[in-house]
Amino acid sequence: MDKKLFRSVLLLITYTVLLIMALVRLDSLGRATARLLGLFQPLLLGFAIAFVLDRPCHFFYRLYTRGLSVPRASGLARPLAVATSYLVLVLVVVGVFSFVVPKLVESIQIFLGSLNGYMANLQQGLNQLSEYLKLEELDLSSLNNMLKNLLDQALSVLSGLGPHLLELTSGLVSMVVTGALSLVFSVYMLSGKERLLRQCRRMLRAYVPQRIAAPLLEVVRLTGGTFTRFVNGQLIEACILGGLCALGMLFIQADYAPLIGVVVGFSALVPVAGAYIGAVLSALLLVMVSPWKALTFLVFLVILQQVEGNVIYPRVVGSSLGLPGIWVLAAVTVGGGLLGLGGVLFSVPVASVIYTLLKRDMRKRLGSPS
Repeated sequence: MDKKLFRSVLLLITYTVLLIMALVRLDSLGRATARLLGLFQPLLLGFAIAFVLDRPCHFFYRLYTRGLSVPRASGLARPLAVATSYLVLVLVVVGVFSFVVPKLVESIQIFLGSLNGYMANLQQGLNQLSEYLKLEELDLSSLNNMLKNLLDQALSVLSGLGPHLLELTSGLVSMVVTGALSLVFSVYMLSGKERLLRQCRRMLRAYVPQRIAAPLLEVVRLTGGTFTRFVNGQLIEACILGGLCALGMLFIQADYAPLIGVVVGFSALVPVAGAYIGAVLSALLLVMVSPWKALTFLVFLVILQQVEGNVIYPRVVGSSLGLPGIWVLAAVTVGGGLLGLGGVLFSVPVASVIYTLLKRDMRKRLGSPS
C-alpha cells in the first residue's frame, strides 16, 4: 500500500476513534472542560477586561504620544494610557453605583409600594374588557398573591443567610481574589500588548507550518476586529438607547424613568431579540399603571429605535459587521439553543467571522471579484 494513502487512512481511523470516544464521554469531557476553564478564570476575565479597554487605551496612547513630544517622556505614553483607561473605568463604575443604582432602587420600591393599587386598576380594566367582550370575569388575586409570596420568599432567604455566612464569606473572598488577579492580568496585557502579540506570532511561526500559520493569523486578526466592533457597538448602543429612553420616560412616567432606562439598556445588549424583550417588560410594567402610558411608551420606543438605528448608531459606531439579517437571526437562534444567553450574545460575531471567511473562500474558488 502507498505510504501516503496508508497515512491518510490511519489519520482517518484515529480521528474517528477520538470522535466516538468524545461523544461517548461527552458529559465527562464537559465537566473536565468546565474545571479547566475555572482554573483559567482569572486569566480569561483579565483578557476580557483588557479587550474592552483596548480601544480607550489606544485612544489615550495616541493622545499622550502627540502630547509628549520629548523623546525621554515618550516612553511614559503607554503607562499613562493604561492608568487613564482604568481611571475612566473606575469613574464609570462609581458613577453607576452613585447615581443610577439608588434611582433604580427607588423606582423598584415605588413599584412594590403601589403594587396593590396597580393590580386593582388592572383587575378593573380586565373586568370592563371581559364585560365588553361578554366573557367571564378574570380574577387577578392569584397573581397578586403569587407576587407577594415571591417577595416573602426572597425576604425569608435573605433573613436565613446567617447559617450560611461562612460559605458566603468564602465565596466573597474567592470572588475578590479572582477579581484582583483578573485586574492584574489585564494590566499586564494592556501594558505589554505589542510584546505579547509579537511573542505569540513568533511562537506560531516557529511551531506551525507557514501554510497554516499565515491563514491562522489572518483568522485571528479578523476575529479580533469583528469582536471589537461588536462589543463596542453593543455597549455604545445600549448606553445611548437606555439614556434616551430614560430621558423620554421623564415625560411619560418620571418615577419609573431609571428603572425602564436600565431595562431597555440591558436588553439592548442582546442582538435582535433584545429590543423586543425590553419593550415587552417595560410595557407590562407600565400597563399596570396606565394602559395609555404603556401604549405611549411603545410608540415612543419604536420611534426612538428607528432614530437610533438609522441615524445615531451608524454615525457613532460606524459600519456594521456585514452579516445579513437572516443569518443574524439564525445565529442568535442556534447560539441560544446551544449555549443559552452566552450563545445569544456571542453568536453574531462568530457567525460574522465564519460568513466573511466563507465569502472570501468562495471568491477565491470562483475567481469572482464580488
